[in-house]
Amino acid sequence: MAGLLTPRRRYGTELLDSRNDDEGLVLRTVEDLRRSNVVFSGTRAALAELSLHFARLPATATLLDVGTGLGDVPRAAAGAARSHNITLTTIGLDAEPVIARSATDSVAHAICGSGLALPFRDGSVDIVMCSQTLHHFRGEGECALLREMNRVARVAVVVSDLQRSWIAAAGFWVASFPLRFHRVTRHDGVLSVMRGYTSDELSSAVFGAVGVRPSVHKRIGFRITTSWIPAAGARAT
Repeated sequence: MAGLLTPRRRYGTELLDSRNDDEGLVLRTVEDLRRSNVVFSGTRAALAELSLHFARLPATATLLDVGTGLGDVPRAAAGAARSHNITLTTIGLDAEPVIARSATDSVAHAICGSGLALPFRDGSVDIVMCSQTLHHFRGEGECALLREMNRVARVAVVVSDLQRSWIAAAGFWVASFPLRFHRVTRHDGVLSVMRGYTSDELSSAVFGAVGVRPSVHKRIGFRITTSWIPAAGARAT
């Protein structure tokens, strides 16, 4: 829904999509995104949603992060879990081979693969999450990603993404200069904000995919999160 502070969703084309054969550029942009997660509270938002499920996790648990980038979010998740006496084995999955290789220092297992066809059995991972990944998909692709996460998760599915806002888009653009983000990061980051969600949109996306209407939480830094207990009915579809 468009409004005074909420623009209409715009997809556009990310510059990195046409230059993903440039490994140096790919790594530079994901490093920018890692720093962005710190500065704009992306990691904090994901951990806040994840923490809602710590009480339900066994002492030794597994976490799969879809679209993991450099693995900074699952690494932080493992640290947070330790404070709850949980040993969390982290798995990072990314579609870009060079990114998956670079995540090996941050996660226990790094895998190159597609979120639309996760290489895991039904209910085989305790927590399946994605952070700033869902907005890259639309229509059936968005549904397919949510269904796959729901299929693989045993305890919970966690989604952390961007809240669409003119203020967030302008703020990222302005901050990208003193932060010395690459111009590709600057362009694609603003576009990512414009692909982000309102609370109703994120809730409806999950409901349409897996038949669950989850609570949605607005977090600082124009982040938005949601999570749910895996829907068994959606696994069977």
